[in-house]
Amino acid sequence: MSIDSKNGLKNWNKRPRRPFDLALWSEAQSIVADYRILIERHERMGYIGSSIELPNVIADGTTPMGCYESIQDALAFVVATMLEDGESPPEGPQKRTAQVNIRLTPREKDLLSRKSKELGFRWLSDFIRTISLQQINTPH
Repeated sequence: MSIDSKNGLKNWNKRPRRPFDLALWSEAQSIVADYRILIERHERMGYIGSSIELPNVIADGTTPMGCYESIQDALAFVVATMLEDGESPPEGPQKRTAQVNIRLTPREKDLLSRKSKELGFRWLSDFIRTISLQQINTPH
């Protein structure tokens, strides 16, 4: 297992050697169950696994299933540590079920549609959501 301190494991080597609280461990396992796992063949190590949500957490295994189990454990360890430290781990992919309707003038819709296509967005809604969330998450 490889762990990067940028992903919530400050001073992980100074932690007491004890198991996580069972409820916390279960919560961590539940969170990482939705993470997207990438497994690649490696000529010396067998298989190497990582996650899109925590890309600096890496594990290996001699088989794809062994690698999958190793990366799940490594991710659960990282997430449990983050939870224990009061940090928020990344969420896995979520279905978008909430809807918002906005009214635009035909000119506004045309301007937004052209800009979204220019930036490579397939749908105007993806463009509006992405730009709006970027604006919210950008420190001012």
